[in-house]
Amino acid sequence: MLSRPLERLVDDPRAPARWILLLVLAAGDLALLHRPRETGDWMLLLVAVPVCLAGGAVPAVSATVLAALLVAADTAGLSVTMTVKAMIAIALFELALRAPRRRVLAGSALTGVLLVAHALLPSARDLAPTLYRLSVLAGVPLLFGALIRAYRENARQARAHAAAEERRRRLEAVAARAEERTAIARELHDLVAHHVSSMVLRVGVARHVLDRTEDPRVLEVLDDLHASGRTALEDLRRLVAVLRDPAGGGDGTAFVDPARLPEALRDTVDHNRRTGVPTEAAIDPALATLDAARGLTVLRLAQEGLANVARHAGPRATARLSVGLDGDTVRLEITDDGGPSPAAAPGHGLTGMSERVALLGGRLESGPAGGGWRLFAELPARSRKAAPA
Repeated sequence: MLSRPLERLVDDPRAPARWILLLVLAAGDLALLHRPRETGDWMLLLVAVPVCLAGGAVPAVSATVLAALLVAADTAGLSVTMTVKAMIAIALFELALRAPRRRVLAGSALTGVLLVAHALLPSARDLAPTLYRLSVLAGVPLLFGALIRAYRENARQARAHAAAEERRRRLEAVAARAEERTAIARELHDLVAHHVSSMVLRVGVARHVLDRTEDPRVLEVLDDLHASGRTALEDLRRLVAVLRDPAGGGDGTAFVDPARLPEALRDTVDHNRRTGVPTEAAIDPALATLDAARGLTVLRLAQEGLANVARHAGPRATARLSVGLDGDTVRLEITDDGGPSPAAAPGHGLTGMSERVALLGGRLESGPAGGGWRLFAELPARSRKAAPA
């Protein structure tokens, strides 16, 4: 295969390097091989060199004019005919490389007629050897140009085929992901959402039946269950919408309004307290300035972290949530004093949190600390691409 610089040299007829190369070859030929001896030689070269350089743009015209100049030079007995023949070879190469098929045939025919006329001049000593040399002069560059042209066309077709194949693979991958998302959405809607809706309905009925109970704690628990169930059902419906139509449903970051993030965090803390876990919280109001993606990540980290405290830290544990902005960094820390987390069946909560944080360019740490458990997350407060220079 041709290297990139050589491809550019061949592809672009106006490349400065191409002109420099032709001028260097012409200067070397005239200085070392075929030195002009008369004024007519210089006049011929002053015409022939620009015509040769124009071969990249109009190769058929260039080859025909150079062949005519060769006939004129031979008729006048000038000494630089070999230089002109070399220019004809270059023009014929450009003709076979760049011109349309019909123009290649027409230009080759006209050039061939003039070369035959040159062979029939009285100055030509032996007709057969002269015709053979002229055939080689015309045939070799035409053949070489045609070969390079075929290579370039094959390379273009190969690149186009590879690009089409890559597009096909991407479309297939997108279709497969869409099919998977649709299947997940169907299962969420038909199974999970159905059961959650049934639970919300039953809790509502129980709340109505026990409306006159003497123990307000039962009503409080039922109210909390009903509110949590409705929130979960709304989240499930939004998630199903996103899975079915990512373009219309958004990217999932609409689950929380960034301006309401501090309030949503306080609601999460209140919910954790209602589960029986004393929870202290320090929530920075400046979190309302985060974008939707970071706001959702912070909220999910707080929800999952506090839920883990309720599940694993024990009945006497106290949870502490601290989340705020420190310059361009969001820091979230959840600690408890319930001792090391007991062994439990592995879940996906910590993995999901790590993936969320890593996606935004942050880091997540978790492990025993100070007689309890500590979860710490740090992530940029804004997109790196959006950060000012």
